[in-house]
Amino acid sequence: MQKLKKRWGIDSNFQIIIIFIVFALTGSASAWLSKPFCYWLGITKEDLKFWFTPLRLLLIFPIYQILLVLIGFLFGQFDFFWAFEKKMIRRMKLGFLLPKENKTS
Repeated sequence: MQKLKKRWGIDSNFQIIIIFIVFALTGSASAWLSKPFCYWLGITKEDLKFWFTPLRLLLIFPIYQILLVLIGFLFGQFDFFWAFEKKMIRRMKLGFLLPKENKTS
């Protein structure tokens, strides 16, 4: 636990519990929301057969990213999850989606 707290730059066990709760809620919520979203887009298992699951997973991903920051905000952990998202976006080579950071000397 100490290693994870150091890696994430957090101090308390309470904060790490909140972060775990946010991850759990976000995963469940994004999976739950993907069903009506697929329905709204007209994506059905009957029509796409094999391709339904990969396509649904691709749809869940952006929903998850947005919900992670929103739910993190609701739990008072916006700064942690916003930094987490920026790091993930840069690792995926999608850094062009982020605003340029002002670096002052």
